[in-house]
Amino acid sequence: MIVELGHYALVLALFMALLQAILPLVGAARGQLALMALADNTALAQLGFVGLAFAILMHAYVTSDFSVLNVVENSHTTKPLLYKVTGVWGNHEGSMVLWVLILSLYGAAVALFGGNLPPRLRARVLAVQGMIGAAFLLFILLTSNPFVRVVPAPLDGNGLNPLLQDPGLAFHPPFLYLGYVGFSMAFSFAVAALIEGRVDPAWARWVRPWTLAAWCALTFGIAMGSWWPTTSWAGAAGGRGIRSRTPRSCRGSPAPRCSTRRSSSRSATL
Repeated sequence: MIVELGHYALVLALFMALLQAILPLVGAARGQLALMALADNTALAQLGFVGLAFAILMHAYVTSDFSVLNVVENSHTTKPLLYKVTGVWGNHEGSMVLWVLILSLYGAAVALFGGNLPPRLRARVLAVQGMIGAAFLLFILLTSNPFVRVVPAPLDGNGLNPLLQDPGLAFHPPFLYLGYVGFSMAFSFAVAALIEGRVDPAWARWVRPWTLAAWCALTFGIAMGSWWPTTSWAGAAGGRGIRSRTPRSCRGSPAPRCSTRRSSSRSATL
């Protein structure tokens, strides 16, 4: 029953995103403060519903609920808790839910901390953000639903991709998402300013903190990615059959200890 609640939460989040995308734009065009104020409420509601769906999906992974196809394909009962949690976004469906969660988080942040913005501009920014959220939620529900059931449920799952079983996976993708998705705020501000017909120094001051937040998160994520794959992830891949270079000191040496094994294996990607 709890898994179905996650699915319904995504449906309600889509409904909130559609309201957020339409009503504030109408209110801004007509100067109706009541409709513009709905942008804040719907943005917070969307975050609540998406957060609930993400929490339910994580609960399915932590408790090894193999009645969920997504859990069967990306988890196993013997995996440590860390890899059960990171398995949530170690696949397409779960990563899309994380993507929408961060998207709605930025929208809710504008609703809570954007009090310095003019009401019309804030309503239009949140409306554009709602359009983006509605598009991703519709894509998840139609093509990438993470709550698809399996009947009968297997006794165990297939396990997480071995190349993704590294502590760096717990931090690297979420920070990248915070950066990538965060730049949607710059897009929303730009579209709202074009609708309003004013792109001036004041607009630049309003969009600057949100752009800097996304830039810092993306920089941190890329910095982690430049260290983590080359030290541990790529090293683990080399140990699983991916062709490795012959050490410089062994070139031309017939000693058995310098021989390298070459095997063809399927390479996995994030």
